[in-house]
Amino acid sequence: MKFAIITHVPHIVTEDRYYAYAPYVREMNVWSKYVSELIIVAPQVSELISSIDDSYEHDRIQFIPIDSFDVLDLKNIFLSVLKIPSISWRIFLAMRNADHIHLRCPGNVGLLGCFIQILFPNTPKTAKYAGNWDSKSKQPWTYQLQRWILSTAFLTRKMQVLVYGEWEDSSENIKPFFTATYTESDKVPLLRLDSFNTIHFVFAGALVLGKNPLYAIQLVERLCQRGVAVSLHLYGEGSEKLVLETYIKNNQLESYVHLKGNQPLETVKTAYQNSHFVVLPSASEGWPKVVAEGMFWGCIPVATAVSCVPFMLDYGQRGVLLTLNLEEDVAQILTVIRSEAGFESMRTKASDWSRLYTLDVFEEGIEKLLFLDVR
Repeated sequence: MKFAIITHVPHIVTEDRYYAYAPYVREMNVWSKYVSELIIVAPQVSELISSIDDSYEHDRIQFIPIDSFDVLDLKNIFLSVLKIPSISWRIFLAMRNADHIHLRCPGNVGLLGCFIQILFPNTPKTAKYAGNWDSKSKQPWTYQLQRWILSTAFLTRKMQVLVYGEWEDSSENIKPFFTATYTESDKVPLLRLDSFNTIHFVFAGALVLGKNPLYAIQLVERLCQRGVAVSLHLYGEGSEKLVLETYIKNNQLESYVHLKGNQPLETVKTAYQNSHFVVLPSASEGWPKVVAEGMFWGCIPVATAVSCVPFMLDYGQRGVLLTLNLEEDVAQILTVIRSEAGFESMRTKASDWSRLYTLDVFEEGIEKLLFLDVR
């Protein structure tokens, strides 16, 4: 089976190996186990490989490089008009040669893929919509357009669309799905957190405005001001790093707030295992991978009620749903940590739920999707 991937994820090519953002590549390596050839249509960038990159594991890869583009301002709109015909032609050729078409949405390349796949009504397809599928959420018009095309049976034939969470009034081709990091063999007993003398928090993700890492720091700062001994380790890099460093220094938080940068998966895993809470005050999410990962190791999630997060947290039974009001959120966390029995109960519920979604179950789902006879 020739499997064509249409994605906006930037790729690095070096010594005949293809690298990209590790969580995405690890997922695509699961898909690739069941296909004979990969056709990857993606932007190529000239960057050094970092600790958060990984390579595809397949011996037959055809890589078709395209330019990246955006429509954020007039200049880029003009440049995009010049680039889109060439990009579209390359996507078309890849789809024409494929036995199965796989779109990665939402994104500008995914949007082009949504239009071009209409020309191939008889080719089996899947689309992974990694954003928020909630129709009531505020999203860019390009995201809304992708959702509409993917949901419209007249335009989109033989397509299974994988979304995070279960949503009312979805068309028949919309399938609830998930993303996994750990395997069945990773289900070892949770480490016992013997000490409540210091409450440990972990944040893992890009240090960007949308993930709101500053609020995570302010939340822990306010707990400290309320007399709680706390620590916060933030894993990741991003455009807000200097802002965070300045805030930490100006408010003298260096003793308990630590920026750790990008770290290997094992390092972050150890942080989850030894922390009480994983915090993600994000403005928007698809499947918040770090929340599910933290829950797997017994971290109680502290996250905003966006996308499928309320479902993941069982509407407050498996974690704390942030309101982004500091006093209210601090009060919620204090309620949890003041009862050790209540904390352990919530921790166990979080872990039990997350451990339902392993890579083994994920692989079974992928195999069924690839060989499903979609009408």
